[in-house]
Amino acid sequence: MGSSVLTPAKPDLPGHSGPPPGRGNDGRGGGEGPGGQGSRGPSNSPLPLGAYRIAIWIAIVSISMLFLALTAVMVVRAVESNNWIHTAVPPLLYLNTLVLIISSFTFELSKRALKTDASVQFVRWLYITTGLGVTFIVGQLVAWRELAAQGIYITTSPSSSFLYVLTAAHGLHLLGGILALLHLVLRRRKIVINTQKRIAVDITAIYWHFMDGLWIYLLILLAVKL
Repeated sequence: MGSSVLTPAKPDLPGHSGPPPGRGNDGRGGGEGPGGQGSRGPSNSPLPLGAYRIAIWIAIVSISMLFLALTAVMVVRAVESNNWIHTAVPPLLYLNTLVLIISSFTFELSKRALKTDASVQFVRWLYITTGLGVTFIVGQLVAWRELAAQGIYITTSPSSSFLYVLTAAHGLHLLGGILALLHLVLRRRKIVINTQKRIAVDITAIYWHFMDGLWIYLLILLAVKL
């Protein structure tokens, strides 16, 4: 009976008992981490700048529809009502209009200063714009007190009701703009340094100018129909 020669198996070298590092069980490179994403984590990239502009225009359209609905009801009520009593617009509201118009100009001056990297002027005009916005709100409160002193309240007549409701609705929306301005003031350093952050200034300016134009529309309508 012939003897057979047994070939001893080669022992596994330390560290090489499995597939090579970086390769899957199929032998291909580029092993993947959990979820099949490999070493790359989830994307945290910010929204495109255009998305912010779309969002503000959607908000503007929504606000416009609200005020158009309110003013349409007022016009119909004034035309069809037999007991419509005219309520004079307080003269202070005309002065308030001038304050709001000036605030739009100061906001534009702030934007121009930012474009020319004049950071001091940018912040200065931003503070002035914010101050004018607060002045407008204070003026609205004073105008309401003047109406109350004359015995004109929200329940006095249909015209006084619309005067209070429309000016209050505009004031609340303008407060949102003032909060946005305060946000710009608090983040002024980052806005000056990082050009990507300046989209917040453009978005706030669009909203602020819209509120300016909306107020002029409301004031003309209130003066004519009330």
